Amino acid sequence: MKEWKKYTQLGLTLFLAACGALVFYDTFYKVGTLQSFLAKLTDILAPVLYGFAMAYLLAPIVNWLERALTGGANRALKGKGLTVPNRWLRALSIFLTWAFVLFLIYLLLVMLIPQLVESITMLIDNAQLYYQQVYDWVNELLNAKSGVGSWATEMIDRYYDNALDLLEKNILPWAQALLTSLTGGIWSGILGVVTFVKNFVIGIVVSIYMLAMKERSAARCAKLVYGMFTEERARLIVRGTRRVDRIFSGFVRGKLLDSLIIGILCFIGCSILGIPYTPLVSLIVGVTNVIPFFGPFLGAVPSAFLILLVSPLKCLYFVIFVFILQQLDGNVIGPRILGPSTGISSFWVVVAILVGGGFGGLMGMFLGVPICACLQALTRYIVNLRLQKRGMPVEAYAYVDRDKEDPTPPTKPPEEKQNG
Repeated sequence: MKEWKKYTQLGLTLFLAACGALVFYDTFYKVGTLQSFLAKLTDILAPVLYGFAMAYLLAPIVNWLERALTGGANRALKGKGLTVPNRWLRALSIFLTWAFVLFLIYLLLVMLIPQLVESITMLIDNAQLYYQQVYDWVNELLNAKSGVGSWATEMIDRYYDNALDLLEKNILPWAQALLTSLTGGIWSGILGVVTFVKNFVIGIVVSIYMLAMKERSAARCAKLVYGMFTEERARLIVRGTRRVDRIFSGFVRGKLLDSLIIGILCFIGCSILGIPYTPLVSLIVGVTNVIPFFGPFLGAVPSAFLILLVSPLKCLYFVIFVFILQQLDGNVIGPRILGPSTGISSFWVVVAILVGGGFGGLMGMFLGVPICACLQALTRYIVNLRLQKRGMPVEAYAYVDRDKEDPTPPTKPPEEKQNG
């Protein structure tokens, strides 16, 4: 029995080492087999992933509604000897949550989408006018005979020609092909929209199942962990999983709610100030606000330039308003919603955003901060555990001048024996 267990562990170790070597070769030598497999698997499991994301984001709302309904039912039936089954309260909580979410989506489609389409259409129609306006600005501000003016004029002409070339060779043929497919009745023209709607609807059904059995699923996962590892390691894994969940839930849910509030406030403020392209600008500011630190700049700079083409005075109003809005978000709204959800310094926030953006684009910039916070918490736990086992302090300041101290206590010289 011991020999069989020994050979089994050896075979498993060799198999995992071979898999690790293949993954290393495929990743760093760009074969693409693993990436193609993961892309295909992600495409197949897209409805499940959508449903998991929806359930994860909506779980706090369902829990709050369930507690409220349970308290109300207990007060209403107090003294009557009646109880409401918990599964009914859970079902009603899920129904109310999704009813509210679908109502918000309906309002978005009815109110915001038409105005957003109108703003984008107006922007496209005025593209030639904006180009000519920028061209005139450059000629007025810079002398065309000087070196700087000639360079600026040449750059504008070059990028304009590139934009026209891109429009003629790529965008227009694609649009014509799409129009042909739509008018010809070919399903490939609308396959992307149909696929997204299908995955979204199936994701709603999957999220309902996940919300209905979330405690049971968590219990089964915990049972699996305790069955595969020793009790001490299982406790560490479960405790670490809860820590990761607190970091991700606090940051992801909080940042999405914070960005929604900022987008709504930006829409209200821009509407009051009469800012042009208000729906488009508010959408840009709200979406880019999910990216920490760099988000306000990524959204405000192109929006301000777009408004500048219409009215320089309105652009000044917008810049002042966005500055006040971001101060309100950074000092009042953000801390109240997010709180100490990540617990990492501003320096590591910048590093996480840069690394995440380099590997995963905008999604990497958004998820880089909680991932960095989880890695930092894991590193801190391992270092503190090893220091405690050695009987050493865990405070960082205790090691600033530790190299100047003698770790071994001085020994007394042996006393000389006195001759009698």
